[in-house]
Amino acid sequence: MTTVLIADDQAMQRFGFRMLLESQDDMTVVGEAANGTEAVNMVARHHPDVALMDIRMPGLDGIEATRRIITSGARTRVLIVTTFDLDEYAYDGLRAGASGFLVKDAMPEELLSGIRAVASGDAVVAPSLTRRLLDAYVHHLPPAPGAGTASADPRIASLTEREREILTVIGQGWTNTEIATRLHLAESTVKTHVTRILAKTGSRDRVQAVILAYDTRLVNLR
Repeated sequence: MTTVLIADDQAMQRFGFRMLLESQDDMTVVGEAANGTEAVNMVARHHPDVALMDIRMPGLDGIEATRRIITSGARTRVLIVTTFDLDEYAYDGLRAGASGFLVKDAMPEELLSGIRAVASGDAVVAPSLTRRLLDAYVHHLPPAPGAGTASADPRIASLTEREREILTVIGQGWTNTEIATRLHLAESTVKTHVTRILAKTGSRDRVQAVILAYDTRLVNLR
């Protein structure tokens, strides 16, 4: 059973999400939050598998709430639900530790599959959409604290040459299949490399690995 917290300042939006999620045999809603502060407190209290997080909420917004949830060490994974496909705040949310984002007008099955993906440890944002988001907004944003040249960054110092190469192309939006084909590797080998890269860099999922590739300049900003 996947447990979900809904964080949104609009009561009707929360109601709609709850009705959809509770129609599923494998999901249950453990609480609703109307702002970021409530979301942080309810995550600490209920330890949900997934928090559906709106960005624009009164008081503490969804980005800062996400950052606090992640830095607390909670096992909860955050799925940002935003109004616009390329909301300028979505990148900040991913950098804060969210495992992906969806738009509020997504089809019900997209939301449900996204929740299941995040709960299982995957990222919701497809590599091509991740690249599109980063290309649109990353060059407007200051580097994260500790970001610098790839050779000097301790987060990737333990990577092998092959792992660094794969992290670079993950940051460029390549899928596992594309990596396998272009680098002449078995797809199972690519998956093993990706797993090791996530473990060595402390990345929660593929989205965070993409952020890391940009932060360390393995992928150059425009």
